Amino acid sequence: MPTQTVETPQILRGKNALVTGSTSGIGLGIARVLAKEGVNLTLNGFGKAEEIEELRRILSAEYGVKVTYSPADMSKPSDIREMISTSIRDHGSLDILVNNAGIQHVSTVEEFPEEKWNAILAINLSSNFHAIKAVVPHMKERGWGRILNIASVHGLVASPFKSAYVAAKHGVLGLTKSVALELADTAITCNAICPGYVRTPLVENQIEQQAEAHKLPRERVIREVILAAQPKKQFIETEQIGAMVQFLCSPNADAITGSSFTVDGGWTAR
Repeated sequence: MPTQTVETPQILRGKNALVTGSTSGIGLGIARVLAKEGVNLTLNGFGKAEEIEELRRILSAEYGVKVTYSPADMSKPSDIREMISTSIRDHGSLDILVNNAGIQHVSTVEEFPEEKWNAILAINLSSNFHAIKAVVPHMKERGWGRILNIASVHGLVASPFKSAYVAAKHGVLGLTKSVALELADTAITCNAICPGYVRTPLVENQIEQQAEAHKLPRERVIREVILAAQPKKQFIETEQIGAMVQFLCSPNADAITGSSFTVDGGWTAR
């Protein structure tokens, strides 16, 4: 008797999501998982206009969902407010907000450029606040909503030379808890995800650079340099972060709010 494939019901089909920083990396992985579930998307991020348009077209065609794009600069509150209102106008609602946009700079604290500190705090932390502030009245009116903040393992532990990033990601977890408490008597939840090292084009480039700099084979660079702090010496895949977002948006997660979920290969188990 032939094996029958059982299709998983798309319980999120018809929902509308905005994922910041979603033209590449983790954000794009999240966007793909949501699109596969039948969720309409607003993408956001930097890149060449023609490449972003091609990405928008491919996602829409492959998954049969509506996909729009916002070029909003996450360091500018006015851009963020406009992005939220435009997404609501274009899709009719905004049910899922994923705050993912982020930047990084590595330096000793005494040499850390002040402009880099300000930019990291603005994009990695303050942009989450501005987006949440703008969308919560709409979600309350709709009577449902999911807010997911992509923090980092560095929201829980620190590393040297990353003072701004660590401070911002710790702040994201505090913001998540506070918002969750404020919305506890509604059907809106707010949670955070804390990834370890995720396989992205940026990390792939770092592997090649480190291999050249240290004159080491690629696999040794991955285990001994990039993933030195991560006991499970495997990169997390962007789709795994997307799967966590998908679960936290599902009815099975109705009672989960104000929580942080590590996807870190055992990093914080030490």
